Amino acid sequence: MSDQPFDVIIGLEVHVQLATKTKLFCRCSTEFGADSNTQVCPVCLGLPGALPVMNRDAYGLGLKVGLALNCDIPKFTKWDRKQYYYPDLPKGYQTSQFDQPMTENGWLEIRDAKDRFEPKKVGVTRAHLEEDAGKSMHDEAAGRADSRIDLNRTGTPLLEIVSEPDMRSGAEARAYLNELKLLLTYLGVSDCNMQEGSLRVDANVNLHIKKGEGKIATPIVEIKNLNSFSAVEAAIDYEVRRQYDDWEETGKSIDDAPKRTFGWDDQAQVTKPQREKEDSADYRYFPCPDLCPVTVTDDQLNKVRESLGELPDQIRTRLQSDYSLSGYDADVIVNKERAVVDYFETLAKESGDNKKSSNWLQQHVFAAMGDSIDGFPIPANALAELIKLINDGKLDSSRGKDVFATMLSDGKSASEAIEALGIEQVDDSALEALVRELLDANPHVIDDVKAGKMKAVGALIGQAKQKNPNVNPGQFRELCIKTIESM
Repeated sequence: MSDQPFDVIIGLEVHVQLATKTKLFCRCSTEFGADSNTQVCPVCLGLPGALPVMNRDAYGLGLKVGLALNCDIPKFTKWDRKQYYYPDLPKGYQTSQFDQPMTENGWLEIRDAKDRFEPKKVGVTRAHLEEDAGKSMHDEAAGRADSRIDLNRTGTPLLEIVSEPDMRSGAEARAYLNELKLLLTYLGVSDCNMQEGSLRVDANVNLHIKKGEGKIATPIVEIKNLNSFSAVEAAIDYEVRRQYDDWEETGKSIDDAPKRTFGWDDQAQVTKPQREKEDSADYRYFPCPDLCPVTVTDDQLNKVRESLGELPDQIRTRLQSDYSLSGYDADVIVNKERAVVDYFETLAKESGDNKKSSNWLQQHVFAAMGDSIDGFPIPANALAELIKLINDGKLDSSRGKDVFATMLSDGKSASEAIEALGIEQVDDSALEALVRELLDANPHVIDDVKAGKMKAVGALIGQAKQKNPNVNPGQFRELCIKTIESM
């Protein structure tokens, strides 16, 4: 990217639905999938005389995220009304936080498994609480070109996490989102399900074009309608090209045009203009008269800090130091889910082989477990027994895979699966006899090995397995070479 005639400037705004049972200021349920407009009350509908009461659980989850993101936690914060009109906002304002957010000035470290950029810290400007709006549904009734409103989401607790404009590519933005989602799920504060609207992303993008000794900034574009992390990366990469082409054609800078909102068309893979973006003054913020400010003590913060547990980046470091895993292997294990880390640690300790435990986990367990390891039928100690049998030479890797498949389908232990498959260890005398038989039938292999072509033995391994499926290929190969060298 250094050879480009511009720097890419990216900041992300992430809205995360917090895992509370009720809304931010009332007792209405936040459960997804209910019939339209069945989870509403006078408070979230903004009816006259209805007064909000803050959900303490939502505030606690927000503190958890703020501390995990290395944010400063002000002792005093307040609620503000953000005024704007939209059909799915029945009150005509959104209760949010403006100049005194509950957390600020944090950071999140990101890295890339493909080494497209160096590890870096992305600043977090703030993470504040606010209530969600409803949902507008356009043309969703068959045969009726109408628009409908579902207010079930109105008042749902959101945490808006605003990054500093520290990212320089779509790849960095995607890595930030992956790491943020991982952190949030480890903390248990949200399911981060984008399909259900639990995590939404807006990307702010512009360019600093190098011109002479200085730079010219293009107008900032906020990209919406981003329904996946891959879409975020693709939209940013497209918008970078579009902005540079537009600047070459028009020469417009940030001083010549206001900030605009573009939508991402996932099918066409392009961004399209929607409207000019409002400034904070357009929202006419003022302190909410119906809600008290919130204060937090050091004791409260210490209790939340103690509840965080081990965070993903800490676990990666520990897996590398305690189990001698590569950075890649540690990253793959941690990026699945917290329960996978526990499974791996039990597997490694019980089997006594950290590397083989990591390999079996990634190559076989991940392929069979589905979305979560919770329902995986082979306990870690049972798989550890299989790995130990392979390491002790009682099974070769090929037969080990057969045993694993039987354990998976029948729920048997490793020893039970071996018995069910009729696998028996070949004794030394039988193995020696088989080696002699095949060497006598294939004298050219002897000549090839004596000429230094050790791979020639491989042709005999298949024949040996046909005669006796229980033959260990490694042991057979070793004995073949030793026998030939003694001739």
